[in-house]
Amino acid sequence: MRVDGTARLAACAGALVVAAAAGFGPAQAAPQADASVWAGSLHTHNLAGLAILIGLTVFATILSLMHLHERSRWTRREREQAAALGALRGAHDRAEMLLNAERQVIVTWAGRGEPVIEGDATLAFDGVRSAGGTARRILAFGSWLLPSDATELEAAVESLRVRGTGFRLNLRSQSGRSIDAQGQAVAGRALLRLRETTEERREVMELRETLDEARRGLAALAGLLDAIPQPVWRRNRDGGLAWVNTAYVAAVEAGTRDAALESGTELLDRQAREFIAREESTRRSVTGPRPALRLSAVVAGGRRILDVTETALENGRVGIAVDVSELESVRADLQRQMDANVRTLDQLPTAVAIFDARQRLIFHNAAYRQLWDLDAAFLDGRPLDGEILDHLRSLRKLPEQADFKSWKQGVLAAYRAAEANETWWYLPDGRTLRVVADPNPQGGLTYLFDDVSDRMKLESRYNALMQVQAETLDTLKEPVAVFGADGRLTFANRAFATVWRLDAATLAATPRIDTVIDACRALAPAEEPWMDIRDAVVGLEARSGLSCRLEVVDGTVLDCAAQPLPEGATLITLIDVTASVNVERALTEKNEALERAAQLRDTFVHHVSYELRSPLTNIIGFTQLLGDETVGALNERQREYSDHILRSSGSLLVIINDILDLASIDAGSLELQREPVDVQATIEAAARGIEDRLAESAVSLVLDVPADIGSVVADGKRVRQILFNLLSNAVGFSGAGQRITVQARRNATDLILSVRDEGRGMPPEVAARVFDRFESHTLGTRHRGVGLGLSIVRSFVELHGGRVSLDTAPTAGTCVVCTFPLVDPESRMEAAE
Repeated sequence: MRVDGTARLAACAGALVVAAAAGFGPAQAAPQADASVWAGSLHTHNLAGLAILIGLTVFATILSLMHLHERSRWTRREREQAAALGALRGAHDRAEMLLNAERQVIVTWAGRGEPVIEGDATLAFDGVRSAGGTARRILAFGSWLLPSDATELEAAVESLRVRGTGFRLNLRSQSGRSIDAQGQAVAGRALLRLRETTEERREVMELRETLDEARRGLAALAGLLDAIPQPVWRRNRDGGLAWVNTAYVAAVEAGTRDAALESGTELLDRQAREFIAREESTRRSVTGPRPALRLSAVVAGGRRILDVTETALENGRVGIAVDVSELESVRADLQRQMDANVRTLDQLPTAVAIFDARQRLIFHNAAYRQLWDLDAAFLDGRPLDGEILDHLRSLRKLPEQADFKSWKQGVLAAYRAAEANETWWYLPDGRTLRVVADPNPQGGLTYLFDDVSDRMKLESRYNALMQVQAETLDTLKEPVAVFGADGRLTFANRAFATVWRLDAATLAATPRIDTVIDACRALAPAEEPWMDIRDAVVGLEARSGLSCRLEVVDGTVLDCAAQPLPEGATLITLIDVTASVNVERALTEKNEALERAAQLRDTFVHHVSYELRSPLTNIIGFTQLLGDETVGALNERQREYSDHILRSSGSLLVIINDILDLASIDAGSLELQREPVDVQATIEAAARGIEDRLAESAVSLVLDVPADIGSVVADGKRVRQILFNLLSNAVGFSGAGQRITVQARRNATDLILSVRDEGRGMPPEVAARVFDRFESHTLGTRHRGVGLGLSIVRSFVELHGGRVSLDTAPTAGTCVVCTFPLVDPESRMEAAE
């Protein structure tokens, strides 16, 4: 600005000089035109010099004036700039003071430029000053914030810088400090403010948490009050309803809480509320808990009795009503029950007398009055216990005592006892009383006088009967013994002592069961029966009856029975079964003879089968030669006869082979030729063997065999024989148009082969015997056989270590399932060894 002003002054001065020079130009040219004025040229030069001097003077004057004016203006502007600078410095100082008032850092981004970091960098790194390189480390949020908070802050800062989206986050540093992060866009810049939460902030947060907790507590309390069945309400200062619980709404039948509050529906009528107010005014001077007021009100359309408690608060009143209708009913019932108990006690034969803590009679039943034959007026006067004892002694109705005073003190000492005391009084008239003095929890004493004279007589008669019963048992021929709960012999009749040769001294000593067993074992040395008898007498497990057999060295056989008796006793009875045992032995020997005969029959059949096989093989061979017509041509009928002979011979050979196989199995001489067997090829080979029978019977065959079924180590010939027998049996029991399904499955341990037909099926009684030998059941079909096919199947499968199962029912077909283990059982045993 100053340079521009000076330039303008210089321009003005130059203009004046030019103007002055131009004014004297014609005077300089005049001498050239007119020689006569040459003499005045010197005067003209002086005028020009004077003009230049005047111009320079004017220029200097104007320049000075202009300089003074600009200087004054610049001085004024300099003062204004100094004042503005001072104001800015003050604002800067105040901002710096505000910035440093808390531990905080402000980061500013202008576009994509470098961030400006201001504040205390120790907010992130304790003990490190905010030097340039260190301050930049504050932007590495992951180095000082928790990982989750650092990720969230980085995402928020990125959103702020890209889209200007503001945020505010509460973060946690790795050292456990709380950081408040606030981001916002200001004048095209992205500003991030990080500050540590101050103690006041923490207090505010704690107060907020306390407030939230209080709110949650109030909500929980309101929920709890809504859950209780008692009506609860709160009134404001004016006495109007401010809040009610759900039970209150249901009690006044308002529908909803808002409807009850809006209409001000009261549970208690005006008279009851006025009564509560009067009682409150009279109880204000009373300290401590105040009893509830019992009032009547209509609750949910029914008249109920309520215990109402209403308490004043600073801003109103709160109240609760407890329905005690049931309690009143129970109390009335209790009173009636007590009256009934009094009437019941009055009817009891046991004399009852109740004394209070002051030892005064407060209750007695009719039996007590009759027992002592006392005057009703005397008893109704509530005499002391000691007075009653003195009165009875004067009437000579108490047991005779040498020192009555001491005896009386002992009787009255029951008032100070903690437990019931039982004594026996033998009265002068011959009666025996069982006296129980039972202290009452509230003080006092209850006497029970039980006349046991008749009981004593009955006990005597009982003992006499027991003696008669013992004599009766002692005369029995069967040995009988009774052992008590402690395992001791309490009774043994003469037969028991005779059998086991026990002397009277041993029996009189009531020996324990172990001693008795030691004495008896000499005659019956078997160990196991005696251990069972001992356990039955003294065993700790559940007591139950026991039956066993004892063999005496003289050949006598005894059946022993142990029967539990009441109170832990055990009755031992012995019965001589020698005759029946001898008959049983004879029957057993006869049965063994029958079994040997059956074995002989099987041996004969096997032997005959071997003898029949050779000529049958010759018959089949010659029949085949005739059928091939190698020895001459045959006519039609001869060929038919030859075919019949060949088929019959083949069937007979199959039967003989089956019998021979069974004989080999029974003898244990049949060995399996184990080798890898292709399961699919084996099933197909068995199926080809019955193709003609399938075609003849018009039965279809379905093979359900997976292509990857693989192989199994087994006897291939026997597996084919198993499948052939199962298929033959299925064809025999299937009708025309039905289907037979052969299925093969394999799991981790077994190969499962099943043959299912759609025939008649079998009833349970037939299915139970179908695997037995020579069991043949046609069940109305054309199938004929000797009943060896399924028996052969089961034997071969079991030789492989497998098992056979049958699933059949009438009209539901039959399914035979054979399970072969993939691992040879013998190999498995060798591996285990």
